[in-house]
Amino acid sequence: MPSLATEPSPSPDQEPHLLRQVAESFGVDAPRYDRARPPYPDALIQRVVAASPGDEFLDVGCGTGIGARQYKAAGVTVLGVDPDFRMAEFARTTGVDVEVGNFETWDARGRTFDAVVAGQAWHWVDPVVGAEKAARVLRARGLLALYWHVFDPPRPVAEAFDEVMRKVAPDAPLQNPGLELQERNLHRAIEGIRTTGAFGEPEQWRFEWQRRYTRDEWLDHLPTMGTLTRLAPEEIATVLQGVGTAIDAIGGAFTMDYVTLAVAAKLL
Repeated sequence: MPSLATEPSPSPDQEPHLLRQVAESFGVDAPRYDRARPPYPDALIQRVVAASPGDEFLDVGCGTGIGARQYKAAGVTVLGVDPDFRMAEFARTTGVDVEVGNFETWDARGRTFDAVVAGQAWHWVDPVVGAEKAARVLRARGLLALYWHVFDPPRPVAEAFDEVMRKVAPDAPLQNPGLELQERNLHRAIEGIRTTGAFGEPEQWRFEWQRRYTRDEWLDHLPTMGTLTRLAPEEIATVLQGVGTAIDAIGGAFTMDYVTLAVAAKLL
């Protein structure tokens, strides 16, 4: 089986929330990020909305507003907070209300919410400090819901990526370990939630889905990954050429298998 891939951290042994330079690199091309990154599965959005005691949400690390727009479409009022002003500016152009800042130090100014959510972002937040902050801004029985994507490219595509990355950036992480990495992020989040003593026992949810990518669509997606956002333009071009050749060899398109892992907990 090809390696499961996800948003890599520079090292699986380092705490991701201490690597702020990676978290703040995604805004280098916010329009590409918004068009290339996949939305969250509708089943997840609906489950979070159903589990929340009300319809006022705070979206932590909202990025360009991909998830926030899905919640808005489901009838929810959303405020986003993101550390990258470039991502926030783009999100505002799509109708999402966003404030700039790191969640741990962001000033809620007395505001409270029915749910705090974070998609592809909570590993950039200190798991204990973040859970404590969420508990302070949540209303009675409020919901904390955190989730991550894992994806599984066809073996030729994954191997081509790893091979070319070894050449252009041998010290950068490859598309491994994927599922193992996201499960660590999930478990860090669970332990942070439990440490606060403010939440009920966390539930774990899993959503499996697929998305079809053409060659151009996947090559548009790759530069939004944390591994590539800090490479030089010529290095990115080399990566895209190698991966594009592999996609051409399997017919110019492929179906990606996704798993979205989630943890949800209610404020006591």
